[in-house]
Amino acid sequence: MGETAPASPSRDTRLFRDVFNASPIGIAVENFEGQPLFVNPAFAAFLGFTEQELRSKHCVDFSPPEDAEKDWALFQQLRAGSIDHYQIEKRYFRRDGSLVWGSLSISLLTSLPSPLVLAMVEDITEKKAAEGARSRLAAIVESSDDAIISGNLDAAILTWNAGAQRIYGYTEAEVLGKPISILIPPELPNDEDTIHEAVRAGQRVENFETVRLTKAGKRINVSLTISPIQDSSGRTTGYSGIGRDITERKLAEQAIRDMNSALEEKNALLQSREDLLKVFVKNVPAAVAMLDRDLRYLQVSDRWCTDNSVEASDLLGRSRELFPEMPERWKEVNRRALQGETLRATEDPWESHGSTRWARWEVRPWRNSDGSVGGILIFAEDITRRKQLEQELSGMSGKLIESQEQERSRIGRELHDDINQRLALLSVQLQQLQENPSELDVRVHELRQHVIEISNDVQALSHDLHSSKLEYLGAVAGMKSWCREFAERHRIQIDYRHNGQATLPREIGLSLFRVLQEALHNAVKHSDAKRIDVELSVHSGETQLTIKDFGKGMDVEAATQGKGLGLTSMRERVRLVNGTITIDSKSMQGTTIQVRVPLQSDQADQRQAV
Repeated sequence: MGETAPASPSRDTRLFRDVFNASPIGIAVENFEGQPLFVNPAFAAFLGFTEQELRSKHCVDFSPPEDAEKDWALFQQLRAGSIDHYQIEKRYFRRDGSLVWGSLSISLLTSLPSPLVLAMVEDITEKKAAEGARSRLAAIVESSDDAIISGNLDAAILTWNAGAQRIYGYTEAEVLGKPISILIPPELPNDEDTIHEAVRAGQRVENFETVRLTKAGKRINVSLTISPIQDSSGRTTGYSGIGRDITERKLAEQAIRDMNSALEEKNALLQSREDLLKVFVKNVPAAVAMLDRDLRYLQVSDRWCTDNSVEASDLLGRSRELFPEMPERWKEVNRRALQGETLRATEDPWESHGSTRWARWEVRPWRNSDGSVGGILIFAEDITRRKQLEQELSGMSGKLIESQEQERSRIGRELHDDINQRLALLSVQLQQLQENPSELDVRVHELRQHVIEISNDVQALSHDLHSSKLEYLGAVAGMKSWCREFAERHRIQIDYRHNGQATLPREIGLSLFRVLQEALHNAVKHSDAKRIDVELSVHSGETQLTIKDFGKGMDVEAATQGKGLGLTSMRERVRLVNGTITIDSKSMQGTTIQVRVPLQSDQADQRQAV
């Protein structure tokens, strides 16, 4: 067989054009004035324009003014030679006027006679939407007075909100990873099996009233709603649950039952049964109303007035059925209760002032001393907030799973579209070198640099996901090593200082390491900082991490309320280890992040130190 002919320039050109056109990432080649010279089909599809239309535009024409201004400022630095690449997330106008998000990477092409600019854009619109969904979900969960808990199919607790801590007494750090059975009294061994059988079958458990144990050993009455969490394929991966403390309501119901029983046993009383019931209804710590046989209000509790935003004086003596928003089905319930029935509803919606409200109620007759029905008692609980929360959680759970899938896809694309293509190109270059061995001395250094760059990028991607240095060196040494690598990768100066003891509890070390990663990525992406100071102080009573950049600063309040989850993620990680975080930033004076985490004396014994 004859030798393979060396690759021709036209063959190389065709190869690179094929790669350019086949890339799923939008690619544009621009001149130093920001004018697109070449665009690939993926870039045109991203914006909805034709390639010819895009070549007639300027790069700042694609985005809103505030985004275009940030991009153009960095582009000017590129032209001036102060940087040779940059990356930002920005919005783009599509041809139909809609806005989409893109992750833009800009690099210089200096090997050509006239320098050009390579722009690569990845569509991150869905990622941005998922970040917003996560932020809203976090706010909903943290603001709820109800206990919101999630777990896996092994019944291990994965998340635990402030409402759960208030109701059950455990902090999040005390229960994460523990079995949910720590809340179940020993006399109710089948509760967990009943719930988890339903969850595994993909079924929802609603308004399950039972008893749970607090950290102090106190038994409380709760109403539970448990929903399965499913991935995009419909497979159940865990559960989310909302628990409401109904102890007060149960006590009130029992007290009224006891009152009725006592009145039935004693006919010779100084006061009538009606008067006694009025006194009790007025002071009971639940939403209760007492009506006569004509359905006129005789007495209402303070909670009833609060839940319905009315004054008692506006109700007493008035007929309940004259209120215009009274559903017809409730009138029928009242009439049946007057006939001696006791009726209940665990969830009942009705329209009020243009919105839907939900109630849980029980209607029962009250009797005179001679046994005749004197009227009705209505026990009601406004569960509107809980229903809204359930609906939000139902939608958000799917979005969170979708967000995880998108992140996996992003990593896969980065490996395939960047690393894999660069390796393929390197393979082509090595084949060309094999066919032209005379160029070995000239090109070996260039190819070696390509290999080193690919290796470094793979290592950086791996370290961002899971840092082996943190695992093997411990948090203190691992953070120092990661700062050094990050500084080399992004060509910035990071001064890392450490004082105090050389170990940290694993949970605290991992939390601080993730906060450091988020803070440094934010500084490089948003502040244009060229120098960052990092100081870690570890003493017997407290750990303190300070991160100060010397960039352009930011509006902390606006950043917190924005769509990004960076600051929210840092605050959440610090909260999980019972720490505090302060963020101070001023325009053109940089940003300082300070984290303080208390060290308990027994932490080192409870957790492996890192």
